[in-house]
Amino acid sequence: MNSTKATARRAGALYFLFLIVGLVDMYGFPRFIVPGDATATARNIIAAELTYRVGILTDFVSLLLFIFLVVSLYNLLKSVHKWHAMIMVLLVSVGVSIGLASLLNKIAPLILLSGADYLAVFTKPQLDALALGFLSLNSNGNTIAAAFWGLWLFPFGILVIKSGFFPRILGILLMVAGFGLLTMSVTSIVLPAYEHVVSRAMMPLGLGEFPIIFWLLIKGAEVPQLADCRLPN
Repeated sequence: MNSTKATARRAGALYFLFLIVGLVDMYGFPRFIVPGDATATARNIIAAELTYRVGILTDFVSLLLFIFLVVSLYNLLKSVHKWHAMIMVLLVSVGVSIGLASLLNKIAPLILLSGADYLAVFTKPQLDALALGFLSLNSNGNTIAAAFWGLWLFPFGILVIKSGFFPRILGILLMVAGFGLLTMSVTSIVLPAYEHVVSRAMMPLGLGEFPIIFWLLIKGAEVPQLADCRLPN
């Protein structure tokens, strides 16, 4: 039981760190992209290149933490239902792979705007447009990865409900959050014109992921006590 509680708190610490890094990445860096304006976007990147590079590093650290987190959760919950635990790891692994591939598109503008001699065959407007194009690919890649950020919460939520380690409501909230993230991602891919409307409606559902983070971090996991089965004397 002590081992289970320690594993849960370790997962909670990783989850909390993952949350902090994600929030820093989302809100702690200036927005470099100026929609429809390749020149202004390129100027923003060049003017704050170090900040831009730190943002790339933060993205990488976030994905790395996600891998460690899901492995820790797998170790905690595999005894509950191994198949669901494996599906959870698989979904995160696919999402992380897409995220890492998409991250290359964020590195590309640094190469295109570096002023290297071999790029002299392109005009500056062409290089600026290519840089903005790669950033658009990065954004679309993140949208696809976000579908997996929603999907993995379904097996995770089922495991939380079945485990008996946590209040069942935490598992239900995880699946509600997964539905919200998945809906936003699918809308962005299929009906981009409605993306902002749907995102505003679904964003509160994403908060359903927060309670399990703090429960894991503070309380760990409460292992159900077996009934006393001793025979009477």
